[in-house]
Amino acid sequence: MSNSVSDENPFGSKTGSLKKVKNSPQALFGLAMTLLAGAALTISLLPLFAVLSYVTVQGFNRLNLDLFTKLPPAPGLSGGGIANAILGTLMTVGIASLIAVPFGVLAAVYLSEFSSGQIPRWVRFATNVLSGVPSIIAGVFAYGLFVVNMGGFSAIAGGAALAVLMLPTIVRTTDEALQIVPQDIRWASVGVGASNYQTVLQVVLPAAIPAILTGVTLAIARAAGETAPLIFTALNSPFWPAGFDQPTPTLSVLVYKFATVPFQAQKELAWAASLILVLMVLLTSILSRWATRQKVY
Repeated sequence: MSNSVSDENPFGSKTGSLKKVKNSPQALFGLAMTLLAGAALTISLLPLFAVLSYVTVQGFNRLNLDLFTKLPPAPGLSGGGIANAILGTLMTVGIASLIAVPFGVLAAVYLSEFSSGQIPRWVRFATNVLSGVPSIIAGVFAYGLFVVNMGGFSAIAGGAALAVLMLPTIVRTTDEALQIVPQDIRWASVGVGASNYQTVLQVVLPAAIPAILTGVTLAIARAAGETAPLIFTALNSPFWPAGFDQPTPTLSVLVYKFATVPFQAQKELAWAASLILVLMVLLTSILSRWATRQKVY
């Protein structure tokens, strides 16, 4: 028998096929698109890291105990801190969260679990429209509804304006989170005798909590950084907040005002307040991730 067959490489044909596949136009196109997508991702992340690094460099030198315990200095003077603005931000964002989170979650539960017909479609459309409304319009709305009727600027009016901006984000993310929960879980709950309300409260909502908290975190991050609505509603104050019905200082308004004055001490406080805002958003995100690190289903 001839040895020509045994001398041939049994993998030769397969190796040649693999080389052809690797050098095919489809493979080269896939590699090119992968590289293009990676470059686009890098370019899109550059502004984020640039902003974070610049704010950190500018504001880090001003971080000290006085920053968190003292009031802002008078124009032209140095020292002082932004403690009143930090407290005022917590007050207004807290009021906004107390308004927006319950209403937003309940609205999303109704949309996802109990509504039917054309109602969900129109409510989702209205939510998308509301999410595109400029923040200054929300400030004018809260000004006419609260400031004019209450007779003055207040943290309540500021919280109401921020709640209007938070609602669309909470409704949309909660609605999507509830729809992601597998339908089999609902059927299993109903199959063991649970009612629709028990299924939603004890099964569906706990399973969607991680995604819901993520949406709440995004809404809080947006509310904490808004300036225009608070100028119309909470205004500002160089003193400690005197109450929920009084003008209230906030970090975003402080940054806006101090960044436009010609005094170096105030500009440094503006950078420090910007860094505090970033750290507050980062801390909120970390806490929400930590609280939902284990999935229910």
